[in-house]
Amino acid sequence: MDTEFTEVQKFTQWWLWLLLVVIGISLAVGVYQHYSVGGNIEENPDGVALISSLVIILLVIGLFKIMKLQTSINKQKIHMRFFPFINKSIKWDNVKHAEVVNYGFVGGWGIRIWTRYGTVYNVKGNKGLALELTSGKRLLIGTQKSNELARWIKTQA
Repeated sequence: MDTEFTEVQKFTQWWLWLLLVVIGISLAVGVYQHYSVGGNIEENPDGVALISSLVIILLVIGLFKIMKLQTSINKQKIHMRFFPFINKSIKWDNVKHAEVVNYGFVGGWGIRIWTRYGTVYNVKGNKGLALELTSGKRLLIGTQKSNELARWIKTQA
């Protein structure tokens, strides 16, 4: 059956990207300054630390660039993919209760475990599809289309 609700979310918060870029530029400037004055790895381990930090921040920037939360819902299942970490489908037969909620702040964005909603998958905002499964497990999938999703859920009830 065709998908009836879809959403793709990415980390687009300007302040997050500004923070990552400022850290990256600062580290790059530090590496440049260290080696432009004749520093080398053998004599000064600070150069290794600078380069390692720069590589790590570049990897973090790359990870945030490719991460996305994709949600596809139809009458048979809910499919959620938090690329590159999670890819799962939940059949509606396994859902005891579903509702769109304002979950407030759960300690940040990304994948949050052990919250009152169970595991939370979100990239921004404070609204999501809260699911209680027949197994007792709970999870929440963040959404930026809360009104559209709530209407879709209501029409399926």
